[in-house]
Amino acid sequence: MQRQIERVVRREGDKDMELGLFSLMTMRDHPDGFRGVMSDTRTMVESAEELGFDIAWFAEHHFANYSICPSPLTMAAYAAGWTKKIKLGTGVIVLPLYNPLRVAQEIAFLDLQSNGRSIVGLGTGYQQFEFDRYGVKIDDKVGIFLEYWDIIEKALVEGAVEYKGKFISVPQTSFAIKPLQQPLPPLYIASSHPAILARFKRWNAVPFIAASTLGSPVLYKMADGLEKNWQSIGEDPAQKPLGIMQYVHITDSKAEALEAGERARYVGRMAHHLRSAELPLSGGFISDLPYEGEQTIEQYAENMVVGDAHLVAHKVIADIKRVNPTSYTCNFQFGCMPLERAQRSLLAFKKDVIPLIERELGPILKIGRTNTAANEAA
Repeated sequence: MQRQIERVVRREGDKDMELGLFSLMTMRDHPDGFRGVMSDTRTMVESAEELGFDIAWFAEHHFANYSICPSPLTMAAYAAGWTKKIKLGTGVIVLPLYNPLRVAQEIAFLDLQSNGRSIVGLGTGYQQFEFDRYGVKIDDKVGIFLEYWDIIEKALVEGAVEYKGKFISVPQTSFAIKPLQQPLPPLYIASSHPAILARFKRWNAVPFIAASTLGSPVLYKMADGLEKNWQSIGEDPAQKPLGIMQYVHITDSKAEALEAGERARYVGRMAHHLRSAELPLSGGFISDLPYEGEQTIEQYAENMVVGDAHLVAHKVIADIKRVNPTSYTCNFQFGCMPLERAQRSLLAFKKDVIPLIERELGPILKIGRTNTAANEAA
């Protein structure tokens, strides 16, 4: 008789941890240019759906090759036409850069287009360069975000809105279209600001932490900050959902691991420069310039979820034990990673890594099969 392995349990009554695919859609050195990035993204999403991943996330960024996707709502609507089961997430709508009346309608429309498969991720944004070009003060982003959400919530839940705030006023407006998922699609928020956590707790919205290229050390620091902010508004973090995103590359080759580290460094440099008012740009491409205090290629590879299947499983298990997420999202094609290698990592994650994780933690992931009890008695 085998002993049943006890599952990692964070919240009573939770479903199993959802697995996501994140598409940043960076353009760097793709031989087929921007069209190739689009084609690769579709291939990766279709592969993830076939392998049983739960959510496909699409990023939003503007005016540079950091991401060629300016609208995750548009990208998710596009994906709704050639996917069938996988949920489609906006990762994330940078709400202060939008008109909330339009966002409300497009959220409802996406949910209809996808037959109720949409997941709405919202964020305040962080890139100074983008805010300046939309004429929005980045220091006001939290206040703007909260007012815009007031409008979107009323529009989608009540079907009408009239609003007068500090940053926006809306005359009496009715909405004919509503999301298929009532009263709202599932919500994720890319913010740990106490006011935003408090505002969204009625919807059990999932805070979404993106470790990005800096990997687990930054992920854990952000998770600790989120925990403190939950406590600051009188909430128990252990009872709250949590989504995380890691950059993942699976390889037995040290040279390929270091190349993944170099591609991550490239993305990290772009993200760093986008926090400034001016960018080192050439034709919309951000120059690959170092910044003071940046990590080495070796450090990027070490801190991210990079390595052979056993090492990657070890790192994912460490993440689960440390922050116990309800959603774990992987970015396999960071830095314009060649499609063949990104797909290889995606398949290896399902075929090789998941069994190693489940051997230690039990069946916590839904990877193309029905969940059963872990290590049932023989």
